[in-house]
Amino acid sequence: MSLTAQQQLASVKTWLLALQDHICASLSAIDGGQFIEDNWQRESGGGGRTRVIEGGVVIEKGGVNFSHVYGDAMPASATAHLPELVGRRFNAMGVSLVIHPRNPYAPTAHANVRFFIAEADGQEPIWWFGGGFDLTPYYPFDEDIIHWHQTAKNACDPFGDQVYADYKQWCDDYFYLKHRNETRGVGGLFFDDLNTGGFDRCFALTRSIGEAYVPAYVPILSKRKDTPYSERERDFQIYRRGRYVEFNLVFDRGTLFGLQTGGRTESILMSLPPLAAWRYNYQPDAASAEAKLMSYLTPQNWLAKLI
Repeated sequence: MSLTAQQQLASVKTWLLALQDHICASLSAIDGGQFIEDNWQRESGGGGRTRVIEGGVVIEKGGVNFSHVYGDAMPASATAHLPELVGRRFNAMGVSLVIHPRNPYAPTAHANVRFFIAEADGQEPIWWFGGGFDLTPYYPFDEDIIHWHQTAKNACDPFGDQVYADYKQWCDDYFYLKHRNETRGVGGLFFDDLNTGGFDRCFALTRSIGEAYVPAYVPILSKRKDTPYSERERDFQIYRRGRYVEFNLVFDRGTLFGLQTGGRTESILMSLPPLAAWRYNYQPDAASAEAKLMSYLTPQNWLAKLI
């Protein structure tokens, strides 16, 4: 028997809250500090549970947020490519997180998983899942990137031979700064509008990807968090964080959705780093470790390095 819309919402919400707990516990164990929790309500429907860690030994700033918002009409960011949703009631829920480590050799990492359902009287609900995760190193290591992508592939493979390749390509295309002609980092997975194969399959795939974040990221963070660094590496990290800010404020769909639905601004913008810098026409020395990063900021088959 198929689940009703309310049963679908309840099952996804239970999993999302548990996922938030698991990710926060795993990251707290590495940092030694604790996330502060901030529960909030949205005036026009819904709310969330924001968890933020700042000034940690390992994590300079990080946020792991759960939100569930609803309303009588979908925002423009959600209906731009799905005009049939205009005027429908909606529920949107998800977990979104960004971790900015203190050490420049430890990469920034982002993940989110989300579920939307739109309803109208006398019509079948329209629902879909979306999400993924991506990695943004400043001083990249091939072994870290290969581990990240192999974990992503392992999460996708039970659902079809082409899933990883398709979602990796989608990630490369989505997390791309057109005005800089470079990717935000070394990619990972991205998917949206997932509703083929039935609710159970789509939910299982989303769970597999969401639950792969900890085994993908925690080993990398653990390995790099104590690497010695100097002011030079720190300055470069802060400079490259500016690219992260540019993407999130110019292109990111989730940021636009949150702001257009009247979400909590502090929670929406928790993805931004505590420090970032912009320098005019900065060009690193051609033979430097900083210049090496640019060769990584283009789509490529990272797992081919295993062959």
